[in-house]
Amino acid sequence: MRSHFIPASAGTKSVRSSLISGAAIACAVTGATALLPATAPAQETAYDNASAYASWTAGSSGGYGFGAWSFNGTDSGGSQALSSAGAIGSAWTLSTHPTGGGLSDVGRSITGGGGLQVGQIFETVIQNPTSYHYFGGFDILFLNATDNNGAGNNSAAIRAQDFHSGYYNPGDLWSVQDGGSGGTTSLSAANTGASGVRVDLFLASATTYSLTMTALNGSGSSTINGTYSGPINYVNYRLYDGVASTGPNDVADNFGISYMEIVPEPSSIALMTAGLAGLAFLRRRK
Repeated sequence: MRSHFIPASAGTKSVRSSLISGAAIACAVTGATALLPATAPAQETAYDNASAYASWTAGSSGGYGFGAWSFNGTDSGGSQALSSAGAIGSAWTLSTHPTGGGLSDVGRSITGGGGLQVGQIFETVIQNPTSYHYFGGFDILFLNATDNNGAGNNSAAIRAQDFHSGYYNPGDLWSVQDGGSGGTTSLSAANTGASGVRVDLFLASATTYSLTMTALNGSGSSTINGTYSGPINYVNYRLYDGVASTGPNDVADNFGISYMEIVPEPSSIALMTAGLAGLAFLRRRK
């Protein structure tokens, strides 16, 4: 698995055969099955990385489990390009050019497994701007949709966003909006823009989620637990009204996306692995 997560069973010794009973194996298999959705695989169901792209335009597609990129919603002040200037390395990069104007809008469908499923984690690494215009901001939308949300359309199952203090968000802190109350994280644009941030969205049930943001400069992480109304089959990144960018390598003013992937929740993988190992043991005993 390509994710940062390590299954609980990694590096542990096998349970001795004298301690394994048929009932214990059955329980392990049943437990693993109960925690995994019927469509969940034992590895990532979707993955794409900006480093695999030679160019990035509307309709570009790479990796697997995701649809083609859409730039719909981008206005005349927004643009998209590849860059490797940021701390996160190769990145799909969003820019805006007139100061205090412009919207760069990109997104794509989640096709692997028919969308993000219960028991799965959507993971992405981004690096946001550290320069702010008064109206500037950026967000990540998790939608039930077929295309990007346009300017002013903030409807989403789950929305992680950060806008400049004095307009939407006093304190310049990332916050999350959802089907209930959402919440505000402890991470600012300065924290997450310095070296990037990893965003992990875990669907705990058909109505509850956990979203964790981990600043890659070591300044900490923050988790919001909440409720949502699914399904989620589309991810949308937007950069609003930023400071005028000088080009793709203007890290202070651009928004970069390194990669995106979908994996099963780690404990579910560990349980399923244990269950399959037990079945293999039973076959050897026969």
